[in-house]
Amino acid sequence: MSKEAAKVIFLLLCVRISSVFVIKTFFSPDEYWQSLEVAHRITFGYGHLTWEWTKGIRSYFYPTLFAAIYKVLDLLKIDSRVFLILLPRIFQALIASYADYRFYVWCNRKKWSLFIIVTSWFWFYTGSRTFINSFEAALTTIALSFFPWNENSENTGFLWITALLTYIRPTSVLTWAPLCFYHVKKSKYPGWELLLKRYLFIGLFTGSVLAALDSYIHGSFIITPYEFFKVNVLDGIGSFYGTHPWYWYFSTGLPAILGIGIVPFFLSIFVAIQSWDESKSRQYILFSIILTIFGYSLLPHKEFRFLLQILPLCLYCITQFLSEWSRTKSTIVIWLVAVVILVSNVIPAGYLGFVHQQGTLNAMDKLASIASDYKTENGQPAKFLFLMPCHSTPYYSHIHQNVTMRFLTCEPNFKNQENYLDEADKFYEAPMVWIRRHLPVHPIDALPTHVIVFDTLVPKISDFLSIYKPLEIFFHADHLVSQRNGRNVMIYERTQVAKKKIESDIVKETPEVKQEDQIQDEL
Repeated sequence: MSKEAAKVIFLLLCVRISSVFVIKTFFSPDEYWQSLEVAHRITFGYGHLTWEWTKGIRSYFYPTLFAAIYKVLDLLKIDSRVFLILLPRIFQALIASYADYRFYVWCNRKKWSLFIIVTSWFWFYTGSRTFINSFEAALTTIALSFFPWNENSENTGFLWITALLTYIRPTSVLTWAPLCFYHVKKSKYPGWELLLKRYLFIGLFTGSVLAALDSYIHGSFIITPYEFFKVNVLDGIGSFYGTHPWYWYFSTGLPAILGIGIVPFFLSIFVAIQSWDESKSRQYILFSIILTIFGYSLLPHKEFRFLLQILPLCLYCITQFLSEWSRTKSTIVIWLVAVVILVSNVIPAGYLGFVHQQGTLNAMDKLASIASDYKTENGQPAKFLFLMPCHSTPYYSHIHQNVTMRFLTCEPNFKNQENYLDEADKFYEAPMVWIRRHLPVHPIDALPTHVIVFDTLVPKISDFLSIYKPLEIFFHADHLVSQRNGRNVMIYERTQVAKKKIESDIVKETPEVKQEDQIQDEL
């Protein structure tokens, strides 16, 4: 390894590892519930599995990587919650670092490529998070770096990563279909030979291994890509979690994740169209990006992180444009542009990574401490009730103690019921009615010892909280992402009150509660 390569790798490692400690905010539930929570369940025997796992639409490959880390920690008797939280993120950061280096190699070690991959605010924000999407983006970058872009190259090693990607993330086929078509088209080997001896063999072998893994952990034979297609595409379950107009990725999604980079990205498209016949590889890269966005646009449910799989392709286009553009520009102009790009990325990365939506993670640190100390001080284990939008916080993976916890669920309408409401919807329709119906009041020890809520809910359940006292308050966000969220996360602790107090404040049906009960019955 050359000194230059060693310096680049060290820089990239520093950037990605630092992001593990800088990024202290909550982005999406899947970072925890679809990876760490599953790994915790596999390793320690307790942890919540969401409906995606009971329905078998997700592959266990990614969570088992973290389960292996957890198992080593368990065997060494050093499975502290700090290690359980940090080590998976450091592991993901190491993968992202290697992907960054391969991006640098793919771009022929151009300085702009290093600058762009390091300063991308969205990659810094998500690269070390335990999302399957972040893992997918890293593997996509690595596979792209081994892709035979050179006309004389016949390397098919990238197909192993591609096969893995399309199995654990079936939507990856949108990105790789144009590129694989280009590969077959330009190869010197006959198409049938390449398809049978490489594509089919690698695909069947990889699929068989992953199907065996998933079936073993799931408990019965299952092919997760098929279940994924059936549930998300044929049944359209994804729309249950929100819908956006078809053009959302073009108008909001892509501009948001690229930030100021959207300008050189669009300029690169303009240049590519002008010199359309000069570079076939650039054509297929654009085809890949456009097909992926259009494919995702057809699905009603949309999220920013879904575009992570094409982020390396977009950053490649930006790098290529800036490299060609800077050849004819003065040093001052180049530095000015670089500073603008850097500042424009530091601001969103800093605010979203260190400030926005931090309360739910900070609250988990306090709850872990409570779970450890409460039984010693009070003679009984703690019981946590999360009266928040479902999956607003991590779960057992961040507590690492088998205490009783409950949250408001939000499973889709699998039975196609009319006017269907999930548990969270029912709660927010009539909070006190839900509490009276679902929480036991005799004996007092049956009630949760701690209730975790957003501050906006407190006035609506003040009767219930009258037997609790505020214990901690954590700042969460300046701007609310929904009316059910709040600026602060609050932890309430149950006080020692008389049974009479409970009956008078909670059980007694006031006219308001009776009216809420009637509303609930009508729903």
